Amino acid sequence: MKKSYLPILVLSLLIQIGCTVQFIPETDEDKELLVVEGMITDQNRKYTIKLSKSLPLGKPIVAKPVKGAKVTVTDDKGAVFIFTEVLSGKYVSDSTKFRGRVGGKYTLFIKTNYLTYTSQTMEMKPTPPMDSVYYEKVLIGETNYLGIKEEGCQIYVDTYDPSMKCLYYRWDFTETWEFRLPYSVPNRICWKTSSSDKILIKNTSVYNQARVSKYPLKYITNQSDRLEVKYSILVNQYSLNESEYDYWEKLQNVSGNVGGLYDITPMSISSNIICNEDPNDPVLGYFSVSAISQQRIFIKDKFGGIPNFYSYCPTDTIFGTGKIPDLNISVWIIDNQIQSDPPFRVITYFRECADCTVKGSNIKPAFWDNGK
Repeated sequence: MKKSYLPILVLSLLIQIGCTVQFIPETDEDKELLVVEGMITDQNRKYTIKLSKSLPLGKPIVAKPVKGAKVTVTDDKGAVFIFTEVLSGKYVSDSTKFRGRVGGKYTLFIKTNYLTYTSQTMEMKPTPPMDSVYYEKVLIGETNYLGIKEEGCQIYVDTYDPSMKCLYYRWDFTETWEFRLPYSVPNRICWKTSSSDKILIKNTSVYNQARVSKYPLKYITNQSDRLEVKYSILVNQYSLNESEYDYWEKLQNVSGNVGGLYDITPMSISSNIICNEDPNDPVLGYFSVSAISQQRIFIKDKFGGIPNFYSYCPTDTIFGTGKIPDLNISVWIIDNQIQSDPPFRVITYFRECADCTVKGSNIKPAFWDNGK
C-alpha cells in the first residue's frame, strides 16, 4: 500500500496553528517527521528554535519534543552561534553574543541522535516601517433589545515600501487589555495578554507598488472584555521572500479549510530545511529570517452594547457578621456591608469574581501608561 504523509501534515498543522479537525481517516502511516519552528530577527533578544516530532493521526494531539539535539546557526562571516536546550525541545540563543543584522545571511544546523538537518541560507531583509495601525468602529446589526447600537472594533494596518524591496509581508501581534471587577475586592484591576493565532500575509508583487492599504489585522467583538476599559495591540511586520510567502500561504489555506483541508499534499508545503542523509524525507516547518518593524496603538473608547460580564457573580446575601463556612476556599465576599443596618455581605461561589488574578495579572505592564 502506498503510504501518505498527509495525515502527519494535518496533525503537525494542528500543533502549530490550533486548527481543529474532527474527521480521522484510517491510515497505516506511523512515521514521525521533524517539526522545526524558529525565527531570527534584528531585535536584541534571545531567539528560540523549537524541535518536535509529529505524531501519527489518531493519537493524542501532543507535540513530542526532540531532546538532546545540537542546534547552531552560522552567518556569512563564518561565526557559529550555539543554541542551548533550556526545556525539552526548546533551544535558545545567548542574547549577549548573537543578534541578527540586516543584510546578514544565516543557516540553521540541527543534529539529532541519528540524523542531521540543514536549512537554506536565508538573508535578513530590511522591513519598512508601518505607515499606520488604526481602528474603526463596526456597527453590529442595528440596535439590541435595549435600543443600544452594538459596536465592534476592526483594527487595520497600512504599509508601503517605496524601494519595492519588500513585496511580501507577514504580521503577527500581541494584544494586552485591562479589565476590572465591579466589586471592592483587593485584586480588582488586572491585565490580560494574548498573541495572534492566525496567519496574516499579503502579496504586493502583483501590483505596481509595494503598498498595503487597510489590511484587516484583528476584529474584536463587543462580547469580549477587551474593549471595556483599555486595550493595546503591538504589531510586528516582517519582510518575506517569495518562497517563504508561498509556505505561509499554503499553511493559511489548510488552516482556513480553503478548498478542503485534504486538497493540499504535504510535499506542496515545502520547508526550507532538509535531512542531509535523506533529502526526500519531509521536514515540517520553516526557518525564518527577517528584520522587524513594530508599532503599538492604544484603544480607550466607548463601544455600544458591551454586556455585564459579571452578572452571574452574586450568589447569595448573608445578613449579620457571623462566620462564613469555607470563606476564601469555596466562597468569597464581593460586597462587605458590615457597617450597614442591618449588616450584610454578598458572596460568590466563583473565585474569578473576587480575584482578578484568576484570569489575568495584577502587575501593570511597563508600557501601559504610555497610552493614556
